[in-house]
Amino acid sequence: MPKSADEIDFVETTLNVRYAETDQMGIVYYANYLVWFEVGRVAWCKAKGFHYAEMESRHKRYLMVAEASCRYKAPARFEDDIIVRTSLAKATDKVLRYRYEICRKRDRQLLVTGETTHVVTDLNCRPTRLPDHYRKYFSLPPRRDQLTNDD
Repeated sequence: MPKSADEIDFVETTLNVRYAETDQMGIVYYANYLVWFEVGRVAWCKAKGFHYAEMESRHKRYLMVAEASCRYKAPARFEDDIIVRTSLAKATDKVLRYRYEICRKRDRQLLVTGETTHVVTDLNCRPTRLPDHYRKYFSLPPRRDQLTNDD
């Protein structure tokens, strides 16, 4: 049975808002939240037991961003400590979707929610399957039709 939104496993990453990430009003520039989503994805991979860079270098697979959404609820400001919460929303052979929540650490106020969708690609940016070696990290069973050894 799928987990409810309250039961989803989030990986938390704490960041401090740098001056360079804010606009003239001292509010975080909106595009920086997408950068923080990436920080959260890398931390999620490490927490699950693998390094994303290894997927690129060893297995020649890339997670190309196909879609990104971000819902802004309240501003983060210079020197705020924020928490990026990242979870896997859905995984298939060729597509991964992550969910994010960003909140201010001191009061846990929700600042942003969002999602990114990634297509697994090869070196030529063509859609391909996730190597069998990584399927366990995304709660996917081994493929029955694996014709080549991806390890």
